[in-house]
Amino acid sequence: MNGGAPTIEHLLRTEAPQVLGALVRRFGQFDIAEDAVQEALLAASRTWPADGVPENPRSWLIRIGYRKMVDLLRSEQARRRREQETGLAELAMREPARDAGPPPNVDDSLTLLLLCCHPALSPTSQVALTLRAVGGLATAEIAHAYGTTESTMGTRISRAKQQLARAGARFTPPGADDRDSRITAVTRVLYLIFNEGYTTSSGDRLTRVDLTQEAIRLTRMLRATLPADDAMTAEVTGLLALMLLTEARHAARTGDDGELVPLEEQDRTRWNRDLIREGTELIDSVWPLRRLGPYQIQAAIAALHATAPSPGQTDWPQIAGLYLWLERLTPTAPVRLSRVVAVAQAYGPERGLALLDDLNRTHHLDQNPLTHQRERAVRAHLLQMTGNTTGAAAFYRQAATLTDNHVEQRYLHDKADHLDPPDRR
Repeated sequence: MNGGAPTIEHLLRTEAPQVLGALVRRFGQFDIAEDAVQEALLAASRTWPADGVPENPRSWLIRIGYRKMVDLLRSEQARRRREQETGLAELAMREPARDAGPPPNVDDSLTLLLLCCHPALSPTSQVALTLRAVGGLATAEIAHAYGTTESTMGTRISRAKQQLARAGARFTPPGADDRDSRITAVTRVLYLIFNEGYTTSSGDRLTRVDLTQEAIRLTRMLRATLPADDAMTAEVTGLLALMLLTEARHAARTGDDGELVPLEEQDRTRWNRDLIREGTELIDSVWPLRRLGPYQIQAAIAALHATAPSPGQTDWPQIAGLYLWLERLTPTAPVRLSRVVAVAQAYGPERGLALLDDLNRTHHLDQNPLTHQRERAVRAHLLQMTGNTTGAAAFYRQAATLTDNHVEQRYLHDKADHLDPPDRR
């Protein structure tokens, strides 16, 4: 026996997908098994701090999960809908060969990630189901992270599981024809989780460390399930490197008063050098493989920022070139807008503004839901660099009205008031 709250939390998060995999493989009922696992995790969180962690925590969780699953199958609601499944479950529990003995030597992490990121689900549902089924987070935790109620999030997760059932999704690895595309969907979900944690879409906090840390943990887990020579390993490694290099700046992104500090003004001594070292080593290890994808290019950009001794020593021409490369691979509005910033830093604000105007004419960055707020903030910054303080202040204020993150709102209003105080307007 051994204990300790951090160890218990780590164990529960690590074992959750393995326990769920064992139950789904045995009973074939993902939706009920997922509820049973949550009950088992809750039981462990209540019991282990007092009694200590069992010698074989996975077997303990599987055993409790089996019991909870049978209870759920026997419930009045389940009896009306799953009378046949209940009988099969009881038989399964009575068969010695199918008893909850030692856990199978199978890592179900990848199969579960792929199931939770099934194409039948919306991106929002994929994120919620991944955090709950694979991450082991309680519904209340996920709801809190995304600024909604527990009942609303519970409904979303329940509907996601129903959609999987209607789509005929099975707890089996994908075929060779769609495996890479399914793993790509998983990386996109993990990227969404990290981004929501890094700059929350609403509320009084700039970041949600619980989400960024969970995204990093799940990406490490995904990378560990792939062989070193797998075609997808390089890009998953790039995603992990990108997260680490970005998370390394977390402590310097806000001041002592909790207000936002832009990249060029951050105290670089507060950056996490261990994360920077690990992230840089990861991207260096896969860059020579010439299997370059979007996450690897973004990680290379993040590495250039992280290793620059000062803002003035940042290699902006190389960053601008990498963004152009990235834009050719993923021609999205956020990537195009980031290239504008890099070009302005490398070659001057006038050139950046000209590029921004051109991209607005051809791709309407100022109207795209993904960039309409940041487009105004970028334009304001470039106008400020040219000396047009009145125009910059107006666009800072426009940008402030288009975000629900209160920290970002205050930062943008402060920038505008500094350039064009209200009493002078």
